[in-house]
Amino acid sequence: MAGPLSAGRGGAGLEARLVVSRADGFELDLALGIAAGRTVALLGPNGAGKSTAVAALAGLLPLAAGRIALAGRVLDDPAGGLFLPPDERRIGVMFQDYALFPHLTVLSNVAFGLRSRGVPRRQARARAASWLRRLGLEELASRKPGALSGGEAQRVALARALAPDPDLLLLDEPLAALDVTTRARLRRGLADHLRAFAGPRLLITHDPTEAFLLADEIHVLEGGRVVQVGTADDIRLTPRTAYVADLAGSNLLVGTASEGVLATGAWQLRIADAGIAGAVLAAIHPRAISIHRGRPEGSPRNSWRTAVTLIEDLGERVRLNVGDPLPLTVEVTPEAVAALELEPGSAVWVAIKATEIRVEAA
Repeated sequence: MAGPLSAGRGGAGLEARLVVSRADGFELDLALGIAAGRTVALLGPNGAGKSTAVAALAGLLPLAAGRIALAGRVLDDPAGGLFLPPDERRIGVMFQDYALFPHLTVLSNVAFGLRSRGVPRRQARARAASWLRRLGLEELASRKPGALSGGEAQRVALARALAPDPDLLLLDEPLAALDVTTRARLRRGLADHLRAFAGPRLLITHDPTEAFLLADEIHVLEGGRVVQVGTADDIRLTPRTAYVADLAGSNLLVGTASEGVLATGAWQLRIADAGIAGAVLAAIHPRAISIHRGRPEGSPRNSWRTAVTLIEDLGERVRLNVGDPLPLTVEVTPEAVAALELEPGSAVWVAIKATEIRVEAA
């Protein structure tokens, strides 16, 4: 890259509250604040409202209530009767399928956003060529999208989003169109480009790996509402819903605590915090649970007999599900699976130290 990427208006941030009511009855109510130079990930399952948020920010869907302010300009304010169309919002959007025009060359694709904003053809092509040089794409200028690799197409799409000098970079599932191997390889390059852009960045994704590795802060969206905000470590260590716990790999338990005992359903667990009482959320990381063929000995801890219900090979780790009386997800090494001769249906004992159960008031 020849030089740093830049934000269009000195890097002012985004302040928004998006309230949208769709015809199908779905309602989105989302508050977002992104400072210049920060990447926020909007993470959620299909149907959570991520696409609705993209449409509202980009100006494709007007707000029912709320307000969008970006780089000191108000883009949408229903109460004040203000609504700016997409071409006046100065938002660079990188779509999940990249949406490159197949009949245009790489240079013309990158110049398209500038031309649509009224930039003269020669000037638009010169600026597009500059962005291709910055992203190491100058040798591809005359190619059509069909002749590009996945990584090249990604960088062209990023150049097209950045060329109009936007105030916000909006990435809508930027790696979803790639296969698993290519996605992992290109994630690092995308992270470098994001860090070099001086303005606010919003990453839309359903992939927790992308969110954890690319974002400074994560907003988890479920059913049109934010259910948790925090860093990757916050999300991993203290998941607040079953969906978040599944993303983070933790086991999330809801129960009642009293005098160092957590009651969850019909089961009880000893916990380290004897002072917490009442309704609680407890998280147990799968790697904090040990598996044994016989009853474990040693220091007092939670242990009980159960059975393996599922074995999933993740490469360096193996994920197990165990059943009643307390269904949990456990992660062990492939060597442990082999040594214990585990298979679905195997009778086992699980053990969890009280100090490995993170508990907080619900």
